[in-house]
Amino acid sequence: MQTDSPTRAAKIIDRCRELARITDVPGETTRLFLSPATRDAHTLLHWWFRQAGLASRTDDTGSLHATRRCAEEDAPTLVLFSHIDTVPNAGAFDGPLGILVALAAIEELHQTPLPFHIELIAFSEEEGVRFAFPFLSSLAATGRLTPEDLARTDTAGITLAEAITSFGLDPANISLTCPLPANTFAAIEVHIEQGPVLEADNASLAVVETIVGQSRLHLTFTGQANHAGTTPMPLRRDALAAAAQWVVEVERYAANYQQLVATVGRLEVLPGAMNVVPGTVHATLDVRHPKDESRHAAVAHLLTKAEAAAHQRGVTVKASLKSEQKAVPMDAPLTQALHNAAERTGHDAKQMFSGAGHDAMILASAVPTTMLFIHSPGGLSHHPHETVREEDVEAALATLLNLLLHLHPHKL
Repeated sequence: MQTDSPTRAAKIIDRCRELARITDVPGETTRLFLSPATRDAHTLLHWWFRQAGLASRTDDTGSLHATRRCAEEDAPTLVLFSHIDTVPNAGAFDGPLGILVALAAIEELHQTPLPFHIELIAFSEEEGVRFAFPFLSSLAATGRLTPEDLARTDTAGITLAEAITSFGLDPANISLTCPLPANTFAAIEVHIEQGPVLEADNASLAVVETIVGQSRLHLTFTGQANHAGTTPMPLRRDALAAAAQWVVEVERYAANYQQLVATVGRLEVLPGAMNVVPGTVHATLDVRHPKDESRHAAVAHLLTKAEAAAHQRGVTVKASLKSEQKAVPMDAPLTQALHNAAERTGHDAKQMFSGAGHDAMILASAVPTTMLFIHSPGGLSHHPHETVREEDVEAALATLLNLLLHLHPHKL
């Protein structure tokens, strides 16, 4: 009995799940940068690219490039991109969905002429898991990968340069094989939202207007460890009590501002015994906002509250800034073009900011860049139960395809 062929959205989802079965850890999807599973993923992706009639290659950070040429050899280039590495025990769609939606759009074009080349890039590293530093391949694509980056080591003591060499690539050729085409006029990343906003609005798509800025800090509350049974409550200098008061203030303050998120993701309590008043607490603070000035104000306020909570209990607190990333606006004309494409296909793509970092924030420093978000059911990501709905993937594919058919390099 003949069965109906799958919809084009179902085909994309099936491909994502097939790619997800390529893993370094049996029984889950874990595919780290330049791991053995990366090589197998390359083989499958190169096969799909060849089936679509695309010339493909691997650059010297392990990113895959597939090219659709137009009739004019000196025409500019549109870059479509996302990533193929994962966090440990990941889902099937964070990264690969964007690559495979883009591939499906190219397949749908068939021989339709366009006034630009298309380069589809499957970046090899975005998550930052193996070398505890993200965006290594998109940094290479924009000429910002440094000798210091090549000297970074993984948990086994292997440097990035050594990992590249072991994979059969050459770090000396990064400046030759990794950069974006010199005539790139725009870059677009399709990605799952990784959050609950679209689901709350019963929407399929969003166009990202800004990737939020981020401040990461480390705080140490220092009191006095002492015997839990013999130290009266009024005479304690309890570092954990001070830290706990501050954690509640972090949540309360951020909840009062619509676009602000602030997270205390880790507490280390010392000496950590049941019968000892905590003498030291190490804490992390992650603050994000689409406007840098608002983020800076939030950090200043929360540090003031930490000092107040510490002072109230005879405790001291010291804070150090570990990293800071400015907010990155997406290109306004390209973002509007993506909105228009969604409208032409009958979809209302809401405006959104991205609370997570993406390769798009790196490419935006070099070329006009924007992002299209796809609804994440349950707001779930970085989890094996991460999924997508066919209707949302179809909406994204239709929007991207419509954009490609209407986009002109000189009219943005």
